[in-house]
Amino acid sequence: MKNEKDTFYLVRGDFLPEAMKKTLQVKKDLERGKATSIYEAVQKVGLSRSAFYKYRDAVFPFQAIQQTKIITLFFHLEDRSGTLSHLLDMVAKAGGNILTIHQSIPLNGKANVTLSLDIENLKMDLDELLRGLKQHQFIEKVDVLGSGA
Repeated sequence: MKNEKDTFYLVRGDFLPEAMKKTLQVKKDLERGKATSIYEAVQKVGLSRSAFYKYRDAVFPFQAIQQTKIITLFFHLEDRSGTLSHLLDMVAKAGGNILTIHQSIPLNGKANVTLSLDIENLKMDLDELLRGLKQHQFIEKVDVLGSGA
């Protein structure tokens, strides 16, 4: 059964909660250079930074989703030597182009990693890649945070 995070909906703009609309405006302002920082952009539209971070990887304009094949994945990994390198190697071998990497400082033997990937040239189905990643011992959790695929 599919996880709720793997399910996407097309929703008419006037039905979106105000915080989601403002999150989209913040992203637009940052992309177009109308704001130089997240702090400046959220202040401009009257949104808290926490609300922005809550929705930023979950809400996208429909046009952006049509034009891109980018996905953001969240991993909860064991903190062992070579773990991140192995994860990146698996993604690269599958044809994923790694755009951004963010790793938290490991605590209690665990680390959180967020990857944004261009999956335009993926050599396999995305679901197949995700299933393969979830099978590795050192990967405790894989979530799709956002998708334009």
